[in-house]
Amino acid sequence: MEIYQILAERFGIKQIYAQNLITLLDEGCTIPFIARYRKEMHGTCDDQTIRNFADDLNYLRNLDTKKAEVTRLLTEQGNLTPELEKSINDALTLTEIEDIYRPFRPKRKTRASVAIAAGLQPLADEILKQKQGTNLEELAKPYVNVEKGINNTEEALQGASDIIAEIVSDDTETRKQLREVYWAKAKLKTSWDETKDENKTYETYKEFNELIKTMPSHRILAVNRGEKEGAIKAEFNLDQNTTKTVYTVLFKQFLKGEAKPYLDDIIKEFEDTQNKVKKAKPEQQKLGETEIHQFVVNAIKDGYTRLLAPSLERELRNTMTENADEQAIKMFELNLKPLLMQPPLKNKIIMAVDPAYRTGCKIAVIDASGKVLDTGVVYPTPPQSKIEESEQKLSEMIYRNNVDTISIGNGTASKEAEIFVAGLIKKLKKPVQYAIVNEAGASVYSASKLGAAEFPQYDVSIRSAVSIARRLQDPLAELIKIDPKSIGVGQYQHDMPQKRLTEVLEGVVESSVNEVGVDLNTASVPLLARVSGLNQKTAGAIVKYRDSKKEFKNRGELLDVSGLGAKAYEQCAGFLRIPNAKNVLDNTAVHPESYEAVNKLLKHFNLTEQDILQHNLTTLPAKIMQEGEEKVAQLCGVGVPTLNDIVQELLKPGRDIRDSLPKPVLRSDLLSLEDLTVGMDLNGTVRNVIDFGAFVDIGVHQDGLVHISEICNEYIKHPSEVLTVGDKVRVRVIGVDVAKKRISLSIKKAEPEDSATPAQN
Repeated sequence: MEIYQILAERFGIKQIYAQNLITLLDEGCTIPFIARYRKEMHGTCDDQTIRNFADDLNYLRNLDTKKAEVTRLLTEQGNLTPELEKSINDALTLTEIEDIYRPFRPKRKTRASVAIAAGLQPLADEILKQKQGTNLEELAKPYVNVEKGINNTEEALQGASDIIAEIVSDDTETRKQLREVYWAKAKLKTSWDETKDENKTYETYKEFNELIKTMPSHRILAVNRGEKEGAIKAEFNLDQNTTKTVYTVLFKQFLKGEAKPYLDDIIKEFEDTQNKVKKAKPEQQKLGETEIHQFVVNAIKDGYTRLLAPSLERELRNTMTENADEQAIKMFELNLKPLLMQPPLKNKIIMAVDPAYRTGCKIAVIDASGKVLDTGVVYPTPPQSKIEESEQKLSEMIYRNNVDTISIGNGTASKEAEIFVAGLIKKLKKPVQYAIVNEAGASVYSASKLGAAEFPQYDVSIRSAVSIARRLQDPLAELIKIDPKSIGVGQYQHDMPQKRLTEVLEGVVESSVNEVGVDLNTASVPLLARVSGLNQKTAGAIVKYRDSKKEFKNRGELLDVSGLGAKAYEQCAGFLRIPNAKNVLDNTAVHPESYEAVNKLLKHFNLTEQDILQHNLTTLPAKIMQEGEEKVAQLCGVGVPTLNDIVQELLKPGRDIRDSLPKPVLRSDLLSLEDLTVGMDLNGTVRNVIDFGAFVDIGVHQDGLVHISEICNEYIKHPSEVLTVGDKVRVRVIGVDVAKKRISLSIKKAEPEDSATPAQN
């Protein structure tokens, strides 16, 4: 099958759509552009589907490259047969190709390679024929060769056994079948070294034994980390039935005699091992009296235990880790998107408090556009605890700058800072609220070149405070300045393959920025650089042009920007907004290539641009349906998906899709861990979704954990089926451990959110 046919089948789309997607990607079109403005070409696939399509396309092309390489190598070796060539062409995974090439791959020096060099391959081949009545010693005599290191028939037969063992290990079909057996039946067993785990982090794995196919990703990654730290030892564990299945596969493939007696011996050995029975060493038989089948069985056992099993186990552990990494990266992806898409807190003057102990709390005040109005440092936290002095200084800053919202970072000393701020708010003569903001990565930004370039006049601590304020004001615009890995919305981020993690998270950022759209006249270089078709250089050129002209009047001016050509303009124009543009379409997601279609649509229904501005198009969708979508789309020269997108934009020009999402939770008072009691109902916000549950902010410094078993009454495979970061939920406290600072919550049978009493949240 051709690649486009494989992908069409895999993604359930028409073959022409798969071909179109490949063409668009090869032409350098970005995924946001393809997803938004080329819907007719791919059947309205969303951006995530297209990203997965692009990943699989890359994999299949790498697979084709590998097939060509293996075919070339086998041809040069003189080993390529029609059967091998067909197997290579039919392979759908890189693992299959590796298995096909394994027997022919040049190896480092092994026992088998030494035996082959000594001329023992024909002897091994003859033994594998397993002819009845064969006298092994007589068969081996012609292969005794002192010059080649074969001093007697015993050494010749040992060499032949080594060759057979390697044949067993390298056999493609055998590896395939045993891989399936292991995936279905093998368990991973761990032991715990308490002396190397003072904090008892891995005590759970003291006597752990679980099927590898059911191990969740977080457990696999925990075992991996425990092994690296020396606290855990892990090994594969096969039960009696699985061991029998393994040898049944091996004997069926290589043994030409009756297998049952030998399987019975295998099971007896297994039972002896489990019962720790020390098996007596059998008397050495003369080679001439040894059955040829027993010889082959011993070689098979050696090939499996010494070569094949360790190889399969390494491969499967790698595959388990790769799968766990992908799942963990998926959780980063799922958590990052809603975090970036949090609604901005518009038209507010925000004071940020970046908490600390010894060095004090850094303060920054920003206006509604993000401009810094005021900065300072106060010391309300231990060891100074200058409460009155800090209250006076912050009160003056609040009144002077007309602050109405305070943003508190959730790092060190956050609890003490929150207590101080809540007390201060009660004494103010104007209404002020506060919010706790995740400050992960703020220190990374403040020490970065970007932070220094934005605020050269401030030290790193003040820059961090500014970032905390702006995260509440416009999370997306601020968080895109930080490496997504530093935002902290997942598990084991430092254990992940960093290149893959970066690739996926950058895709989330790109998707979010382009879904929201960017104000061409106010966006920073980092934000513009995330727009489809732009990069750091062209974003810088846009800002330079904007500074020289004061502002863009229309999208067409982008073509006057140095270094921004027609292709980049095509990719970026629809995602850039000009709020006060003369043409209202410049403040929508309608692409300039569709402006003529809009004009035709308006003219056909006797509408004008003023109708768009005055929101007089509420009846337009009904009129289109009445006349027929296909007919109207054809009249406008576009497809139905594009027509529908155009209409949605005309109904709400300049809309911010984030405005329809739940707003940030603002408070004027707080709870402490000691205030919580079992049975208390509270409102909360989901902060992080992980494999075994979700962490929820309930207004206490420590987030509470809702275990997967407490999320809903129905069975769910993963918390992400029900919850996403930013969700507002009603929770019940089911456990409080003040000493360990742990809060257990439940959402089961939760009351509606709006039933929360103000006194409790």
